[in-house]
This record gives sequence, C-alpha cells and structure tokens, in this order.
Amino acid sequence: MIGSTIHQSSLFYLPLASQLSLIKDDLLETVDTLLDDEALVEVVRERLGNRQPRSALTGRPGIAPDRLLRCCVLKHLKGWSLRELERELRCNLLYRRFTRFDADPTPNYSTFSRNFAVLGPDLIQQLHARVVGKAREEQVASGCKLRTDTTVVETNIHHPSDSSLLGDGVRVLTRHLKRLLEECQDGAFVVVEHTRAVKHRLLEISRAAKCRSEASRERLKQSYRRLVDVTGGVVRQARKVLGNLDEGRLKVAGSTTRALAQVACLEHYLPLVEKVIGQTRQRVFEGDRHVPGKVLSLFEPHTQVIRKGKSHKPTEFGRLVRIDEVESGIVSQYEVLEGNPSDTSALLPALWQNLALFDRTPRMVTADRGYFSAHNQMRAEALGVGQVAVPARGRLSEARAQRQRQRWFRRALRWRSGIEARIATLKHRFGMLRATYKGDEGFKRHVGWCVITHNLISIARSQVRRGVHRCRET
Repeated sequence: MIGSTIHQSSLFYLPLASQLSLIKDDLLETVDTLLDDEALVEVVRERLGNRQPRSALTGRPGIAPDRLLRCCVLKHLKGWSLRELERELRCNLLYRRFTRFDADPTPNYSTFSRNFAVLGPDLIQQLHARVVGKAREEQVASGCKLRTDTTVVETNIHHPSDSSLLGDGVRVLTRHLKRLLEECQDGAFVVVEHTRAVKHRLLEISRAAKCRSEASRERLKQSYRRLVDVTGGVVRQARKVLGNLDEGRLKVAGSTTRALAQVACLEHYLPLVEKVIGQTRQRVFEGDRHVPGKVLSLFEPHTQVIRKGKSHKPTEFGRLVRIDEVESGIVSQYEVLEGNPSDTSALLPALWQNLALFDRTPRMVTADRGYFSAHNQMRAEALGVGQVAVPARGRLSEARAQRQRQRWFRRALRWRSGIEARIATLKHRFGMLRATYKGDEGFKRHVGWCVITHNLISIARSQVRRGVHRCRET
C-alpha cells in the first residue's frame, strides 16, 4: 500500500520542530519548494501503485511518494551511497525535515534500494521533463540557445582483462553452485573450490605479461590454457547440474524458491562465461584482437568500449551519453547512446527534442567540430535556426573561414565551451563520473537522477540570485 503524503507530527516532536525550523539551508529550502510540485509527486505515486494489481490499496504501508522523491534527490545531491543515506537520515534533523520524515522511523538501505529500482528509466524521463517544465515556468530557461556535447560515463567495473574475467567466472559460478547444493540433498554433487588455483594462474599471467620475450609469451599462453581449462570445467559442471535438475535426477530438499533463484543466476552467467572463454581463445591463441560483441564485465554486460581520442585516457569502459544544455545551466535533454556513434548524428535529434520541449526552434545552436557536416547545417537552418555555430573540420574555404571569423560565431563558440564545465560539474559534483546502479536500466536511472538533481540546483540558484537582485533593487 502506498504511504500517505499527509504526515501528522508527533505531539512530543512539536517543541523540537519549532527550534528546528530556525536551522536554514538556503539552497535546500529552495529545492524543497520545487519538490512540492504535485505533478512530480503524482508521477511517483502512479508508478508505486502499478507495481502489483492492488498495490495502491492493499499490503503493508510503504514509503510515501513525496518522501521517496526527496530521498532520491538528496542522495544524488550529496553523493552518498544507500548506506550513507540511511545513516544521515537517521542522525541529521535538517535532512529529516527535508525528506518529510521528521520524527517517523526511516527505512534501511535495502528498502531504499528496492524502491529506487521501481522508478525506472521511463519514469525518470517524465520527472526530468517536468523539472525542465518548471524551469520554463520560472523563466529560468527559454530554449533560445542550445549547446550539446557527448561524454563517457563509466560503469562500475574493474579494468577488464581476459584473465580477470575468467577468474570472475569461476568465482561466481562456484558461489551459486554452492548455494544450490545447500538446497539439495546431501551428496547430490560435489563443488570443487578452485580459488587457489585461479589465484596462482592470475599471478603467473601478470608476471609473464611484463616481459615481451618469446619464453614469456609461451609461459603466458600456458598459464592462460590452464586457466581456461579450470573455467571450462566449472562451466561443464554447472551445465550438468542444470540438466539433472531439468530431468528430475536432482531433487531439491530445501527451499524451492531459493533453489530457483540460484538456477536463474547460473542461467544468466553461464552464457557470459562461455563467451569470455571464446574471446580469450581468439585473442590469446589465435591472435584475433577484434572480437565483435566482446564481454567486458559479467556484472555489467552492457558496458562498451569507447574511444574519444583522449591522450590521458585513450580507452574508456562505459556508455556514451549526450548532454543538451540551454540557458542558466539547465540540461534540457540527455540520452544514453548505443556504441560509439559519430557526433554528426547527434545534432539534429538535439534540435528536434528542444523543439518538442520548448515549442520553439532555438535562435542559436553550437557544438564542437565533431558535430559539423554540411547536411546538419542545412537542416538546422531549414528548421529556422538563425545562428548555427559549429566549426568545420579540415581546410576551410574562403567563405567558410570568413563566416567563422564573424563576431557572433566567435561569441557562440566561447559560450559553447561552458558545456565542458557543465559536464565536469555533473561528473564530479553530482556523481555522473561512474554509474553505481546495476544493469542497463540502473545505468540510465543513475544518469537521469544526476541530471534531475543538477537541474533542481540550477533552478534554485537562479531563484536565489534573482531574490538577491530584487533585495538590492529595493
């Protein structure tokens, strides 16, 4: 059952509440007012009510939608983990007041995790559209100017090497086989622990990889061969156990629910581990380094290899995200892209989405030279954009050079450079440097909450600045 948004304060809490109201946080106070928007709360309430057919009416009382929304914003605003969010809400009166918990008991981190996961990427997009609508209503952003860029957001994985992925495969499959054995009859099958053998093989590979001599390469292949054999043996045992379960030759004596959960985990990881074995054989023994659809993580299989040409980090592991920004630092749109597409394909979608959000074509559009193409400039001007400030690549014609020397073009490029600082703020201030939520949907949720929290702070700061200016004028 959905918790009520009407919270009655305890009689014993009222004297403390009167003193607590004297504690002020100018930024949180403004964000608190923005989150009082009924449309935002209604979106969350509708999603919580659609988890099950009668979730809105029956069951245990759950977390209220306004509290859940405020907890999500507070977590990303402060850059906390779920455990840190639980601890801070338990001991900080200011955050209790902001999240509307007051004297009521606060949930633990596992409750936050389950409820945050209910708010999927599609709902995050609805919340983001409403926050941008609030910026438009508050006259913070009008959509007259648009700048766009792409950046890589890392997934929460270690550096992917074939040896470490094979080690992860052995560890994960062995763990789930042991848990499945606990639910089966005694002596149903034997799970061999390969931890020490895998550790020795990983150390051998690490030592051999440091030397480029022919003898070291041969030792490297020999260690990889042993590691692949160990991993293949665990995979074959897992396949045999699943086959015996399907055919009824292996009986479940414990909890059927827990056994089915371990079977689902094994069925999820087995194809990934088999693919890791295949790509290891292709690279190490056949010399093929360009394996399509390479697995980079067993736990975040949607991770992709992104090369942006950075000298300090030529290869990044994560997803490419497009960021569109309008006036006052408002991120009007974001999109998690598949693969590593060219930036030239991202300019027109940014224009169309800006038109849908603000019901107008921007007066000026600017981006870096990676977005330039004659087709993009022609289509943007056909849509009614007056100033398309995207520098061309390669040798410039006299007409193009003259255009890029004009004052409005150079001024637009100076404004464009601000999106680099905006991306840095999203990454280092709001936690978009690395997505910590699990899976493809979790990655999109993490990026969406970072953008929403940033937009709320941008609107709040704009309102605070305008309030300061009004005080000075009076």
